[in-house]
Amino acid sequence: MANKEIYLGSHVSLSAPDFYLGSVKEALSYGANTFMFYTGAPQNTYRLPLERLKIEEGRKLLKEAGIDETKLVVHAPYIINAANYTKPDLWELSINTIVSELRRSAAFGATMMVLHPGSHVGMGAENGILALAKALDVVLATDGTNVRIALETMAGKGHEIGITFEQIKMIIDKCQHKDRLGVCLDTCHINDAGYDVSDFDHILDEFDRIIGLDRLLCVHVNDTKNPIGAHKDRHENIGYGYLGFDTLYKVCHHPKLDNIPKILETPYINEKAPYKQEIEMLRSGEYKSNWRGDEPILQTEAKLKA
Repeated sequence: MANKEIYLGSHVSLSAPDFYLGSVKEALSYGANTFMFYTGAPQNTYRLPLERLKIEEGRKLLKEAGIDETKLVVHAPYIINAANYTKPDLWELSINTIVSELRRSAAFGATMMVLHPGSHVGMGAENGILALAKALDVVLATDGTNVRIALETMAGKGHEIGITFEQIKMIIDKCQHKDRLGVCLDTCHINDAGYDVSDFDHILDEFDRIIGLDRLLCVHVNDTKNPIGAHKDRHENIGYGYLGFDTLYKVCHHPKLDNIPKILETPYINEKAPYKQEIEMLRSGEYKSNWRGDEPILQTEAKLKA
């Protein structure tokens, strides 16, 4: 396998005392040339003032390291849900939070923000899509930034929307500000939603036909603990799940995705980030068998069947 420069990184933390400067240092320590971060805790909407986050120091280090800010990714907090308006106060809170996060993203110099489409909570997928599209129209008419929203493909657990390319297409089509909308493709999620990631050429062809590859803004590169169509959404370390290393290497190095950032969100191992090892293997194409210290799912299953 050829060694080729790609935009590859991981999720990194934004925590005291160095905040964004620390995020950049963390990414560089993994050998990354892109990364994804939350502008605060993903579980709530509490946010520290921007002036406390050492943004300029982080941006200076990025420039010194030669990292392209346009390839960096912000992720919106995942507790918000703009796909259900049966509780108007919560729907309004979701809209206001998305607006705030877009403005905060712009302050970091980021050009894209990943957003979970949300859950219809029993309203039905069509109503959930309508609710989200209406919310996005309000958001994109008022936020005052040029940051694009990347709707993330979901695994289909519970009442999630955005589990098929057709649903993502419906959301975009129903919005007035289509130029600000794109997609984040998650390999674990689409596997769990029923797509065969091992035939990635076919997936990209289908994506292009339904949505358009020009809207693909970033890829989350995750192995999965569950077989295709499980609708579970449980990430696994590279090579340890049902997708396997070879498939994920192909995703990372696909020529149609050359300029698109690929972001790892794989589990920590003994409370330590695995990203340095995973990035190194995905760059080089050289997989280190049992690198985590135990055997991958498929190897273990093969032994049990033998």
